[in-house]
Amino acid sequence: MVDSTMPVDPAAAVGKNARAGDALVARLIAGAVILCGWEIVVRLSAPAFVAKPSTIAMAIPRVLVDPAFLASAAATLAGVVEGLAIALVVGTIIGLAIGRSRLVDVTLRLYVNIFYALPMLVVVPLFALWFGYTGAARLVTVVFASVFSIIVNVADGARAVPQEYVEVARSFRAAPLRSLFDVVLPASTPYLLAGLRLAAGRALIGAVVAEFITAVSGIGYFILYNSRTYHESEAFVGVLVLAGFGVGFDSLVGWCTRRFLPWYRRDRGA
Repeated sequence: MVDSTMPVDPAAAVGKNARAGDALVARLIAGAVILCGWEIVVRLSAPAFVAKPSTIAMAIPRVLVDPAFLASAAATLAGVVEGLAIALVVGTIIGLAIGRSRLVDVTLRLYVNIFYALPMLVVVPLFALWFGYTGAARLVTVVFASVFSIIVNVADGARAVPQEYVEVARSFRAAPLRSLFDVVLPASTPYLLAGLRLAAGRALIGAVVAEFITAVSGIGYFILYNSRTYHESEAFVGVLVLAGFGVGFDSLVGWCTRRFLPWYRRDRGA
């Protein structure tokens, strides 16, 4: 582990800050060019109801204070968080079992790969029939969409744990189950975090797809309804909020990584 008390090279710090500033300026310029191009193209060649940056900007304050939209956003976020929590627990347990047991790996890996590759549009109508056109169908869809990313990554992480770690635990007479959760799981944490990041994006997609098909309250249904009633600027606000959810969760995982796993990807600033 790197000693946090080691002196920092001022020249290196200045160079790092300069590179970060240059990257920020480049991103802002690219964003401005994209928005200006979007605005010009829509004004010149698209119908009046097509969303453009200026109308979206005017719609943002109106939508964000709308109680119906806030209720929809809360319903989607609650479903995603609940589904991710379930997927995290179930996926971690199954992933550890697949990664450390040859028998479980042979038995389950094929089915995990099959379900992981299934498009959500195929399974959501089935979930709607089984669980009704309610929030339960959205929850099941979120779990289905996210759990396999966690399983695959945790299994790879458990399989990559050096055998020496397990042998040291055995030499101290640690029970197999305790070695699994005290040695294998902590060593697999980087893989778990990578899987959680992938799962979060898939969970948002699953929630929106479920809301499209089942018409339950949520941002997905808000976007669908406003798009079909030619309120595209309002619909784009919902899209931006979904993007904000995704970026915010990714930033939260990155912060937790830096805060609780300072040894992991330190040189990349994860």
